[in-house]
Amino acid sequence: MSKAFAAVARVRKEVDKLSERVAAIEVAVNSGTKIAAEEFGVSAELLMRELLKLDGIEAEGEAKLQRKAEVGVVRRVQGFHETLDKLKARNSNPFHDSNKAASVTTKWETFDSGMGGSTAPPPQPMSSSTKVTEEWEKFD
Repeated sequence: MSKAFAAVARVRKEVDKLSERVAAIEVAVNSGTKIAAEEFGVSAELLMRELLKLDGIEAEGEAKLQRKAEVGVVRRVQGFHETLDKLKARNSNPFHDSNKAASVTTKWETFDSGMGGSTAPPPQPMSSSTKVTEEWEKFD
């Protein structure tokens, strides 16, 4: 049992190191530094290797406690993967920084119909193929 807990502790330590790597990537992307796409792939691969190590740990005895310890590490790794995916998307988008992105606003103008005023044109007669009803479907 202690071997299993030691193995989980080693994986947790490696995940902690990788979390620092993910944090450094996040700082770089947020500051506008372009990161090579391979960096995201390598980081994700290293995290996956830790999950595989975790999956290979065999627990004896109090397996329930062992699984609880592993679930926490798995959730952290999943969170880092999500972060890497978001950062990769932002890194590949040249307009990811809202402070540097262009903003376009439009001021709409209204125009006369050219018919001598702002009154609506007279209604046109409906074609014979159009049928107007006031039968509405009611929902409870």
